[in-house]
Amino acid sequence: MDFIANNLGTFFVLFILIGILLANVFVVKQQTSVIIERLGKFHSVRKAGLNLKVPFIDSKIFTMNLRIQQLDVNVETKTKDDVFVKTKISVQYQVLEHSVYEAYYKLQNPHTQLTSYIFDVVRAEVPKMKLDDVFEKKDSIAIAIKQELQEAMEGYGYFIVKALVTDIDPAEEVKEAMNRINAAERAKIAAGYEAEAEKIKIVARARAEAESKKLQGQGIADQRREIARGLEESVKVLNGVNIGSQEASALIVVTQHYDTLQAIGSSTKSNLILLPNTPSAANDMMSNTIASFVAARESKDKLS
Repeated sequence: MDFIANNLGTFFVLFILIGILLANVFVVKQQTSVIIERLGKFHSVRKAGLNLKVPFIDSKIFTMNLRIQQLDVNVETKTKDDVFVKTKISVQYQVLEHSVYEAYYKLQNPHTQLTSYIFDVVRAEVPKMKLDDVFEKKDSIAIAIKQELQEAMEGYGYFIVKALVTDIDPAEEVKEAMNRINAAERAKIAAGYEAEAEKIKIVARARAEAESKKLQGQGIADQRREIARGLEESVKVLNGVNIGSQEASALIVVTQHYDTLQAIGSSTKSNLILLPNTPSAANDMMSNTIASFVAARESKDKLS
């Protein structure tokens, strides 16, 4: 007890020194750097891990974030065809680990500086393009922004990872007009396809009808040829049993007459045409038909 009492002052001083030492030990997190000033002047940049600063002389001024960060900027400008459009630009940037001093001491407000350059580039590039080109060539706008920012910010210790045009927003009435134009264009294309399809149908129907008539004509010709051959054979058969040409022709006409009546009677949907005539009209028609067959036969015999 006497020893503690006699050395109480020493313990007190030692306790204070340990407290001061612990107060000046600090840890720097991963992907950050701490700027240390000594008596108001830049001294060093401390990296991730356990660090120590001189008490009452060194001070932590700023903790710099070394991770990739993103800045979103909305820019309104006019296109070449006098359409005002709002564009959203997203810039991803990072402070280089070996350039922490430049990033802190050379640039007062990096966000303001980046925003100014973005406005400058967008308002220089977009007015050269029509509205449709802005949508189609947004990658070229992003490339121009990245190149301009990289050249301007490299001296301040900033690396531009990527620049993106994430949104293009024209006025509402402009969007409605674009939608109407697109709808009209699609309707025009659809009408063209429909007309082409109808043309193909018409051509196909015409070809089918022509082919059908051709086949029908061939069928009628073949039918008539077979009928004529059958009549010729019938006349030859009748002549073989001593029936003259006139009587044979009359017999064939009568046979065909009854065949026709039988065909008409076999169907309930047949149409019968009744011509005005006298009681002797049927005999006259038969006589005329027979006379025509006989005359044709005699003409053929004379020619042969």
